[in-house]
Amino acid sequence: MAESQGTEAATRVADVLLLFTDGPDFLGVTAIARSLDLSKAVVHRILQTLVERRLLVSDPASRGYQLGPAAAALGARALRESQLRTVAMPVLRELQLATGETTTVSARVHSGRVYLDQVESTREIKMTVEVGRRYPLHAGSSSTCILAFLPDAEREAVLAAELPPLTSRTVTDHDLLRARLAEIRETGVAGSEGERQEGAGSVAAPVFGIDGAVVGAISVCGPAHRVDAAARERFGPLVQEAADRISRALGWSGGLPK
Repeated sequence: MAESQGTEAATRVADVLLLFTDGPDFLGVTAIARSLDLSKAVVHRILQTLVERRLLVSDPASRGYQLGPAAAALGARALRESQLRTVAMPVLRELQLATGETTTVSARVHSGRVYLDQVESTREIKMTVEVGRRYPLHAGSSSTCILAFLPDAEREAVLAAELPPLTSRTVTDHDLLRARLAEIRETGVAGSEGERQEGAGSVAAPVFGIDGAVVGAISVCGPAHRVDAAARERFGPLVQEAADRISRALGWSGGLPK
């Protein structure tokens, strides 16, 4: 009984922290309680503990909370020690030189994915991404190529839920998204034009770990007028080859899992 209660408490603390990875910079007690279906009293106790540990800090002006220095230290340590990021960065630099556009690496996380790092384009007008913020799996090239290669049960759990639009181009029809994912599994590459961010174009390929499980994705992204359908067609094989190199460095035998 005590073990079960301890697990539930730990889950609640983790869920509160995870809200800060993809929501507003500041969150209040009411918003957190509503999002997690918890009482305000429970949320207040969790927040006080996190503040004491400097994982969160309170802001008297907004009566909200934001991530604190201890959370920043954890995030920095995680980035430094991420094997996926370490292996991917040299390959992304080569890919950026070959395409002229920004290249990124994302990792799969609970209920989404996060950008681990990027190599920015040297062009004056370019696309950059927000490292560390959690994004859903139904919108954008990096997200959908991860979603496409998840185990069936996990993929269907995402497809069974609501698919909120991030832009006017986000695919929110479950059948259309399911068909698109089948195509991505067949080709090993995903493209996007303004699905996650208005005015952006991208092409991505999945990265696999030693057991063939999808662990993340890499992408080439830029302004939609440059990374258009023709550019995505050109960049696709380059991104696939780069993703395969990273997967092999992580221990995968190469190619798409059967």
